[in-house]
Amino acid sequence: MSTATRTTARPTVRRTAGTGAARTALIVGAAVIVAVAVNALIAFAAVAAGAPSDYSPLLPPAYASLTAIAVIVGWFGWKAVRTRARDPRRTLGILVPVIGVLSFLPDVILLTTGFIPGTTAIAVLALMAMHVTTLAIAIPAYVLAGRAKAAASA
Repeated sequence: MSTATRTTARPTVRRTAGTGAARTALIVGAAVIVAVAVNALIAFAAVAAGAPSDYSPLLPPAYASLTAIAVIVGWFGWKAVRTRARDPRRTLGILVPVIGVLSFLPDVILLTTGFIPGTTAIAVLALMAMHVTTLAIAIPAYVLAGRAKAAASA
């Protein structure tokens, strides 16, 4: 009497570095799009509340490009801390709020000096709100992108 063994073949899914990079780019790109969209709403609300409609920092070319730069550069900073810090969670727990507060310095200087014509308190508050929302959108995207990268390398 012979015994037959039946094996079930499982397809092997190989993840390549490119797959993780593409997913990361997609996540960070989506964060840029969402942050720009939310910042557009903030700019619209600021103009509706009395900020000058031609105030350059509240025009799409200014806030869209600076938002994209902030999210993308932020990802590289996040990644650097995650790979190089002895305790990345603790480091980011300190670094993120510090960067958030420091991002208000140009706005405070702008409000006190008015070096951009048309500066009003409403306009500066809108810029500050843009900083907060950009951080609030980017950080969860960084966490998700980090998880995607970890899953791709597993």
